[in-house]
Amino acid sequence: MGRVGVLLLNLGGPEQLDDVRPFLFNLFSDPEIIRLPVPWLQKPLAWLISTSRAKKSQENYKKIGGGSPLRRITEEQAQALQVQLQQQGCDASVYIGMRYWHPFTEEAIARIKRDQVDRLVILPLYPQYSISTSGSSFRLLQQIWDRDASLEAIDYTVIPSWYKRPGYLQAMAQLIAQELDQFPNPEQVHVFFSAHGVPVSYVEEAGDPYQREIEECTKLIMQTLNRSNAHTLAYQSRVGPVEWLKPYTDDALHELAEQGVKDLVVVPISFVSEHIETLEEIDIEYRELAEEAGIENFHRVPALNTHPTFINDLAALVVDALNAPSRKLAEVVELDKVKLYPQERWEWGLTTSAEVWNGRLAMLGILAVIIEMLVGRGPLHAIGLM
Repeated sequence: MGRVGVLLLNLGGPEQLDDVRPFLFNLFSDPEIIRLPVPWLQKPLAWLISTSRAKKSQENYKKIGGGSPLRRITEEQAQALQVQLQQQGCDASVYIGMRYWHPFTEEAIARIKRDQVDRLVILPLYPQYSISTSGSSFRLLQQIWDRDASLEAIDYTVIPSWYKRPGYLQAMAQLIAQELDQFPNPEQVHVFFSAHGVPVSYVEEAGDPYQREIEECTKLIMQTLNRSNAHTLAYQSRVGPVEWLKPYTDDALHELAEQGVKDLVVVPISFVSEHIETLEEIDIEYRELAEEAGIENFHRVPALNTHPTFINDLAALVVDALNAPSRKLAEVVELDKVKLYPQERWEWGLTTSAEVWNGRLAMLGILAVIIEMLVGRGPLHAIGLM
């Protein structure tokens, strides 16, 4: 089989407060996160957003210890996976490639080349596929492969999503059951799934399968849990003026409180590691909102991290991928079917397309005003508006 490698893909996160602004710049420089009608404005807008949001984001990271634990946890997952693969008879080296912070994907590929890996499994640590997560990393990898002819010597295969894996579902069900059983009446507790949201245009215009996979994953977890608890799926972490997948987590929490729900177990369904969106957004912001709304007992299911059942199943997934026909980046991304960017055509009326473009034009207007204020000259000054 030759020298085997596994590349784990993840988002990345600032490890200390000084990392926050450059991390945000990298994040918002990605056109799969924020799109603009003119590409050359991408980095200026990323600079503006990262500069304006850095202080608030730093305050949030202070609440969870001054930095993201994502790299540490991902390294622990990589080590646990490597040990489990060895126990299953597969001598593989596991690498980590982060999209927006160290160790960057490019750094991981450099190490893979240095180690002369012959066979590579590319495994995103996102159970469900989305344009903005796995898709963004796959597109970057395709660009790296296109630029470096020497990478053609590596026989690689891509795993696009794996939310149906029995070990993943069992690990999630086990963690939920453990949390439910802490209540006096476990069967009366409402199970609340909170997934990271994406813009509606990604699903409706670009064909992103994320919403379908999240909904199916929720159903499969509840079937595996095999309990009678009521459950809800909502979406968190929206940003910007465009419409995101609904219901929003904050709105859903208010609605459940109005319905008289007192006991709640929150499940971070699209996350396999603790990071800012579990430790701060769910544990602090949403907890406070829920308690103010009248929910008395707010519990949160921990992220999978290095849960043994989860790691064992990831190892089995890698072995299965090595024994199956290879799947290439171009095949997985399916550029002719799932467009990595929402369509550019304009539509009049109260449409998603119009809403997207109105948001972009508003961003450009705000950017123009701020630039005028900072430099004291420009087109607005020229026509006498400033």
